[in-house]
Amino acid sequence: QVHLVESGGGLVQAGGSLRLSCAASGRSFSNYAIGWFRQAPGKERVFVATISWGNAGIDYIDSVKGRFTISRDNTKNTVYLQMNSLKPEDTAVYYCAARINTGRYYYLQYEYTYWGQGTQVTVSS
Repeated sequence: QVHLVESGGGLVQAGGSLRLSCAASGRSFSNYAIGWFRQAPGKERVFVATISWGNAGIDYIDSVKGRFTISRDNTKNTVYLQMNSLKPEDTAVYYCAARINTGRYYYLQYEYTYWGQGTQVTVSS
């Protein structure tokens, strides 16, 4: 069992930065792949970024490449999403999710077993 809690959301002006954290409780956190998803108002939840257990596998949706960085600190059971050069279209509730890592990337919601409650990110123009 893994329990996830997101934090770090807030209101920021376009061009600004935020760092989201996903703190996990439970055993063997380092064996889990973590994904970040986001859901904008009136839209479906979509994939943003993923990181494998050993930091060897990282991938992003094209719209955030070069602006967002996903990382993890297994000693702290925490995954981070550093978001720079934020745009109004990044406004959404951001969720982190976890699943046992089996050596590939995971992009789909149903592939993840555990979910956090989400944190709101609002980017003003």
